[in-house]
Amino acid sequence: MMVLFSMLLGAMASTHAPSVKPNFVVILADDMGWGDLGAYNAASRIPTPRMDQMARESRRFLDAHSPSGVCTPTRYGLLTGRYSWRGKLKSGVLQGYSPALIEPGRSTLASHLKANGYSTCCVGKWHLGLQDGEKTDFAKPLTPGPLDVGFDRYFGISASLDMPPYVFLENRGLKTPLAGTIGASKMRREGGGGFWRAGALGEGFTHEGVLPELQKQAIGYLSAQTREQPFFLYFPMTGPHTPWMPTPEFRGKSQAGWYGDFVCQVDSLVGSVLDTLKARGLDDNTVVILTSDNGAHWLAKDIAQFGHLSNASWRGQKADIHEGGHRIPLLVRWPGKVAPGTSDALFCLTDIAATCSELAGIPLGPDGFEDSIGAGEHLVAQIPGKRTSIMHHSSQGMFGYRRGAWKVVEGLGSGGFTAPAREIPTAGNPTGQLYHLREDPFETRNRWASDPGTARGMLAELDALRKAGRSRP
Repeated sequence: MMVLFSMLLGAMASTHAPSVKPNFVVILADDMGWGDLGAYNAASRIPTPRMDQMARESRRFLDAHSPSGVCTPTRYGLLTGRYSWRGKLKSGVLQGYSPALIEPGRSTLASHLKANGYSTCCVGKWHLGLQDGEKTDFAKPLTPGPLDVGFDRYFGISASLDMPPYVFLENRGLKTPLAGTIGASKMRREGGGGFWRAGALGEGFTHEGVLPELQKQAIGYLSAQTREQPFFLYFPMTGPHTPWMPTPEFRGKSQAGWYGDFVCQVDSLVGSVLDTLKARGLDDNTVVILTSDNGAHWLAKDIAQFGHLSNASWRGQKADIHEGGHRIPLLVRWPGKVAPGTSDALFCLTDIAATCSELAGIPLGPDGFEDSIGAGEHLVAQIPGKRTSIMHHSSQGMFGYRRGAWKVVEGLGSGGFTAPAREIPTAGNPTGQLYHLREDPFETRNRWASDPGTARGMLAELDALRKAGRSRP
């Protein structure tokens, strides 16, 4: 089968000289739910015409997952092809002043592509730490940082848009000086102007202006590219994560409040990326991957108020071990090479590194990318995907394990934002959770007691995979 796949790639490459290797654009939305896109949820209260159009032109995955229910570990996993919990981040996320998380010398998708002739750029939310030591000193060069893990250029912010310092970073320094401070703001749900914490503020920085500036920077990078050198743009957006700050032209565009309007702005931004690639004549040889870092932070009261299921009918929300925490939209578009349609293949965002490498015809080698399993053959040759199991991880460090239709959870509760986060087992009752997702996709019936052998076997597999240090053969 690998011979067939190589022949297919060779035939495709021959029609696209001088740039034989495909370009890659990875767009990572922040806290966008499976059910926000009309392509996934016909009853969505948010119009997403550009992402829906992309979905019609893409392989649309129905069983794709982030490696964590929250953002920092997902970003680590996407770039390194390794579960974050194998390293020092066992739960939670970094902050704006946190030191660098990616270990010195560790290969990333960016460094791997750069070593093989790619121009590499990151625009957006970093959230993987900067410098060494206890706390980032923004008066000093921001190294280690994005430029030390394979990116030729970086522009963005250090962490989430609700975490200080609020300032743009460019390569190894600040775009503008830190000129003052800003007070905290409450969530829109509480009548605030959009949630953020108090902290240092850069000169001229506004929360509302961040997504438009990131769009400008990403489009500027793409507009400068040619067919002579392949490129990789990693575009981790700041929306629709809090603060929900849609610019005026998007306000009132949805029927899901401030959040829905912000998703509309994200949708428009995705469209501008696709339009730029087409205008530059790069569309046919560019693989565009659109996904989200975890499920949406969408509460029961939000559903009641707007009638919108941001996470569709999956149980739970952002941060949880249940499907709503980590089942995410995933679109892969490569005109003429990846046939549009839906895919039931199991996919983890750690697989992006190996998948891009396969599509570019670049071997990964034996070291690094420990949990990255390529889907290149599945995408191009339409054969079954190679991933047969996946590890799940919640914000509080609760583990789950999926194999086939079965899913086991190593504990009780959500492990995340949905109450109860943790439940203490009582005598004679289940100590964990077991679901059959084909028969019970929304995790309503815990089969721990009725199928104890399955639970024990899957827990043993979970533990073995955790101890093995890698998923990739």
